[in-house]
Amino acid sequence: MVSGFSLSSLFGHFRSVYYEVFSFSNKLIKGHCKIWIFQPFYVLASGSLVTFLLAIMCAYLYLFPKFQPVTDSYETPKSSNSVGSCNVFEGKWIQDETYPLYNASDCPFAERGFNCLANGRKDRRYTKWRWKPNNCEIPSFNAREILEKLRGKRIAFVGDSLSRTQWESMICLLMTGVEDKRSVYEINGNKITKRIRFLGVRFSSFNLRIDFYRSVFLVQPGPVPRHAPKRVKSTLKLDQMDHISNEWTDTDVLIFNSGHWWTRTKLFEMGCYFQVGGSLKLGMPTTTAFKAALNTWASWVDTSINTNRTSVFFRTFEASHWSGRNRNSCKVSRLPSLDTKGKDRSSISDTIIDVVKKTAAPVTVLHVTPMGAFRGDAHVGSWSDNPSVPDCSHWCLPGVPDMWNEILFSYLLSKNGTYLQ
Repeated sequence: MVSGFSLSSLFGHFRSVYYEVFSFSNKLIKGHCKIWIFQPFYVLASGSLVTFLLAIMCAYLYLFPKFQPVTDSYETPKSSNSVGSCNVFEGKWIQDETYPLYNASDCPFAERGFNCLANGRKDRRYTKWRWKPNNCEIPSFNAREILEKLRGKRIAFVGDSLSRTQWESMICLLMTGVEDKRSVYEINGNKITKRIRFLGVRFSSFNLRIDFYRSVFLVQPGPVPRHAPKRVKSTLKLDQMDHISNEWTDTDVLIFNSGHWWTRTKLFEMGCYFQVGGSLKLGMPTTTAFKAALNTWASWVDTSINTNRTSVFFRTFEASHWSGRNRNSCKVSRLPSLDTKGKDRSSISDTIIDVVKKTAAPVTVLHVTPMGAFRGDAHVGSWSDNPSVPDCSHWCLPGVPDMWNEILFSYLLSKNGTYLQ
């Protein structure tokens, strides 16, 4: 963001103001004074008035130098989440040449499929955008300070591949504050891959663990019930949490997401239907099932999480930028879009917000849907490890998920908050 102004900008600004003031003085003097003013005195009065007004303006600008030239920005509509008194999700994207904050090729935990630059993307401008809330500043990223704050803690991300992207982003961000990169390792020696259900990275110098659990629905997948129709190949037990949820409780920070798998193509067309108790719900819409699953999650949080220790976050649906009649076309833009084209709203996000409002336990919504709606420039596209399959759902790293983590860090480091005990 530009914080000062150039002399050329200033004189250009004065020139336009001068013409406006001169025009105003002409009208004022001609309209009210010409019955008693001779023309020479009229010119003198005009010049004196303009000089006087310009002197006042110069004094004002000298004392209150707030003039700034206009810069490109892409602004979201209002939402309702905040750190302290500031709504960090109401803001705009601004260009910042200090970004990106890391090089994905130097981070062994950045999945190759998300490293767009290494996969052939030539333009880097998509990495040069920073999120700026309207009424405050997100603290400048300081990896060492954050690592000290997180010393001895355990963080867990739970969700789908978008959750894994944020997990990878967080590790890469924090590794920039570690001198001995070998002190950061996956606890089971696993390579980062979407096929593994659990990944855990330890920052041994800080006794910090950052885990990822793949649980795309959050509730428990189940086998085919007896006497089920042939089209039923599996079920989702909407009233039972994923059986690995017992591994999520011993944490200091929990970040959940879900939504991308709650579609007909990934459920019904794959033979997966919903189940409550012993009853199959073959006609239940995915929207109803998603809300039922979230209510199960909310009850689990209320009864199983010690919120005196654990801070719970839920990230909303991440805007995708598929186009075409069947939403199967992926065209990555070179710049953020000027408007959201309706992508700032999501029924999935609305459901998440509605359910979280009713939880007894304190849960913070990371409402990233609107801010991502502008960023059609930041998707993986064809710059993945499988370029024959374009991708307008996932994000390049470095990129948008880094900003999710900067916002998350702003909560965790908030002086007025109670996020870390």
